[in-house]
Amino acid sequence: MNSLPTESPQSKKSLPSTSMLAAFDAAARTGSFTAAAKDLALTQGAISRQVNALELQISVNLFHRHKQNISLTEAGKTYAKEVNSALSHIRSATLNLMTNPDGGILNIAILPTFGSRWLMPRLADFLAKHPRITINTVCKLSQFDFSHEDIHCAIHFGKADWSQANCTFLMAEESVPVCSPKLFEQAELAKVDNVCARLINLPLLHIATRPNAWQHWFDEHKVDSTIKEQPKKKTLQDMHFEQFSIATNAAVAGLGVALLPKFLVESELQRSELQVICNKPQRTDNGYYLVTPNDKLNYAPMVAFTRWLSQVIKSEKPSILNK
Repeated sequence: MNSLPTESPQSKKSLPSTSMLAAFDAAARTGSFTAAAKDLALTQGAISRQVNALELQISVNLFHRHKQNISLTEAGKTYAKEVNSALSHIRSATLNLMTNPDGGILNIAILPTFGSRWLMPRLADFLAKHPRITINTVCKLSQFDFSHEDIHCAIHFGKADWSQANCTFLMAEESVPVCSPKLFEQAELAKVDNVCARLINLPLLHIATRPNAWQHWFDEHKVDSTIKEQPKKKTLQDMHFEQFSIATNAAVAGLGVALLPKFLVESELQRSELQVICNKPQRTDNGYYLVTPNDKLNYAPMVAFTRWLSQVIKSEKPSILNK
């Protein structure tokens, strides 16, 4: 008969008990053994003993002790951040399991406009098929470190260059110039032979995440936007926005011409709040990706979401590209 493997003394030393860690975390957060005792409903002596045992086990002084006062050492400050994060994850995982034992939590970082305009209208289908999975979302405009965030995946626009993560291509982005019908009429764009060149003289709406979009669009359609001699009769000035949604609202309000993906402004086009000035899209090497950190690839809710999203994209791809 084979004997069960046992932990080495070194392994045990590097894994303190949760009671030690909880006492240390409370003391680090409150700055007092007395306050920590109140926080954990223990005695001050119990907190002190747990912290002393922890320091003895790891052979590191975590607190400076000055009579009745304590303060974290530099090593203690670093350790406190890591322990607090680890305990928070344990509490969250326990609560999730208790409230949803057969499902799971899926935390998704989304691009604001893509999330509200494209993902949210379709998410009911996923939840109907996976009623025990709880979806939480947070908005992120740029790359971040998954190891520092409680996030399982992200919808990312750019290239498949996210470190230590798997990038699944979802769709390309083709943007076209749009404006309100009122601005289209005021600018007499229907009577202009070279509409592309005419846009130089109109107020342009720029988006922070696509800072060079208009310049690339003009270059692609052979319009020299750097000609200084050409008079610009703008009654409104160019404007800059951080999000597509705000730029869309500005375009609807007649504040200028925006370069937007058609599939993100489908509702405004259908309601005739916006109209396409010319069907000459801007093509880019970037695209939308589902980004999953390598250590979350086999997480059951993540597997279900990836499979569902791929199916939705596959079924809608022709209509997305033709919109």
